Amino acid sequence: MKPKILVTREVFNDVLEYLSQYFDVTSNQPDLPMDAETLAANLADKQGAMITLSDKIDATLLSRCPNLKAICNIAVGYNNVDIEACRKAGVMATNTPGVLDDTTGDFTWALVLATARRLTEAEAYLRAGQWDRWKLKQFLGLDVHHATLGIFGLGRIGQVVARRAIGFEMKVIYHDVRRAVSEIEEASRARFVSKEELLSQADIVTIHVPYSPATHHLIGKQEMERMKPTAILINASRGGVVDDVALIEALLSGTIAGAGLDVFENEPKLNPGFLALKNVVLAPHIASSSKATRHKMAMLAAENLVAALTTGHPPNLLNPV
Repeated sequence: MKPKILVTREVFNDVLEYLSQYFDVTSNQPDLPMDAETLAANLADKQGAMITLSDKIDATLLSRCPNLKAICNIAVGYNNVDIEACRKAGVMATNTPGVLDDTTGDFTWALVLATARRLTEAEAYLRAGQWDRWKLKQFLGLDVHHATLGIFGLGRIGQVVARRAIGFEMKVIYHDVRRAVSEIEEASRARFVSKEELLSQADIVTIHVPYSPATHHLIGKQEMERMKPTAILINASRGGVVDDVALIEALLSGTIAGAGLDVFENEPKLNPGFLALKNVVLAPHIASSSKATRHKMAMLAAENLVAALTTGHPPNLLNPV
């Protein structure tokens, strides 16, 4: 008898076909939202699950799922999963690192360019029929070429972003909890600096750190006040790393010039203050959303789940014991 698994959100058909070779699969192909109660009820008799960032796995849910052996997140980040609770419950947890680095790095640059050159603001102006003539001082933006790029977190995605900056002949500085090895610094052409130096020197500040209690509101009111008034802030990492309320205030007051955001606190709920601002580019958490990359993510999560329930040794285990 095949183990039972749940796929909590719509995935690609070939991924389901692959899983069906090993498991009795229940899949949410209609992509209907599941609240905590619905998720727990659907997982009660399952041995494994493929989940997404919208699915919260905590001790309360795990207590209701005694058969559960593996939770496989279709994401690199896993702040939706209580890793310690999984460890105590004997549930393996995995993520999907590596396969989305380039795509997320590319999208970071989409946010950089759109924000620096005020693209969405200009498009809205044009679509509203307000463009009646060329003006010398219309939608003046920030030059990206030869600017200073400040990167918080020189991990896999941060390194991709840094390498892309070489083409713009930028000065790249970075800050992280620990300094990268010299080979990474050389390939990225990035110089390690303090947090304070990065904030005060960078024309563009971009964030590439995981969300955790240690990084909660890494960028808040005080940090934005250290930035140049001409600088822009980019966040394609996780909501909660930036204090959204403080950011809205900084954008309103002119403390910083603009922001490009793919993630938000309490997403998909959005602080309505963002919608009233013209100097912010907003995207609905789509940095990894190319067809090829999202397929790789789903397939890697499926491979993690197969390995977890057949060998007990998934390749991207987050809570080894």
